[in-house]
Amino acid sequence: MSIKKQYFKTKDVVKVTFKIPKEVGKNYKNASLVGDFNNWNHKKNKLKKLKDGSFSLIEEFEKGKEYQFRYLLDGKDWSNDEDADKNVTTHFGDSKNSVLVL
Repeated sequence: MSIKKQYFKTKDVVKVTFKIPKEVGKNYKNASLVGDFNNWNHKKNKLKKLKDGSFSLIEEFEKGKEYQFRYLLDGKDWSNDEDADKNVTTHFGDSKNSVLVL
């Protein structure tokens, strides 16, 4: 997985590119970015599957905040991003969420 951040001098948003590599993506048909920014709704923020089998999505987030997220693959498999800024234990205490710090 990978995360690329693009900051702007004149905007209070950060453009973030999320990518699931082909080694992981080739085993799945669908991927969603779910997190506290979209109320953990898997129907929003769907990643696009590319020809090489990877997935990609570009989203804008408000600068100066932290966002918890995970990837949901084929609606059943949860995955974290090893390139996230940090990980935190969920309020359930049974897993961790990736965190994006902007």
